[in-house]
Amino acid sequence: MPLSKPAEPSLREQALTALCLSDPSAKAEAAHALWHRWSHLPDDAARMQATDPEAPLSPLDSASLPGRPISPTLVPPMSVPHRSPFTPEGLAALLHAITHIEFNAINLALDAVWRFPSMPLPFYSDWLRVADEEATHFGLLRTHLQSLGFDYGDLPAHDGLWEMCVKTQHDVTARMALVPRTLEARGLDATPLIQARLRKVNTPAARRAIEILDVILSDEIGHVAIGNRWYGWLCGQQGLEPVAHYRALARTHSAPRLKPPFHLDARRSAGFTQQEIDDLLGA
Repeated sequence: MPLSKPAEPSLREQALTALCLSDPSAKAEAAHALWHRWSHLPDDAARMQATDPEAPLSPLDSASLPGRPISPTLVPPMSVPHRSPFTPEGLAALLHAITHIEFNAINLALDAVWRFPSMPLPFYSDWLRVADEEATHFGLLRTHLQSLGFDYGDLPAHDGLWEMCVKTQHDVTARMALVPRTLEARGLDATPLIQARLRKVNTPAARRAIEILDVILSDEIGHVAIGNRWYGWLCGQQGLEPVAHYRALARTHSAPRLKPPFHLDARRSAGFTQQEIDDLLGA
């Protein structure tokens, strides 16, 4: 009698496995593979079976999360060196910092997929797509960094994004509020400022960086919108007023205070309401 084929791990199990990978290239490839698998499932019934939203999952060793390469060395944010992008080394340092953000963004998306059970199926679809797009961003930036004679891991970096991930690991509402809607939304504000500096540099390498940042900004508006949508949905499910609850979560989890200038058009495109923008401007 032929042996039956072992069941394929669920998408959420595979997301956890990918999160544990320490090699950046392998992690990016795994994120792409997850989205490819999801995208080729025939219907929602197959997607539900493949995702298995109700299954309780846990890592073998929570201290192993996320999988990271030996380098970059992680240091406090204030210890990350700031250099002028008008020098080749300074431009590489700027690109390295953004590459590190995108690597962490892969981790954040994968973590959302495996960690939070019992969410609607589109929640998992959204974060699998985000992981795929963040992996693309990481690849674009790393390739450009390598073209300048550097690589990811050559310079120190900080761990602020993942630290907030840990703080919100038991509360999906807090995760949606404080990671995509706060930390990642800061990228919407920062990217045009970075691009303006790079236009002043105006070297071929700087112009290529601007092109990559255009891709990232366009996608990140969508990622922040996903955070906004699920935060609003979760608040509605719990009878919470979103603006007031956001303030409470920001205090509880010591979220960074957001400072201007703000890219208000991008924030509106990402789904921030006028009330939220008014609250931001009055903060």
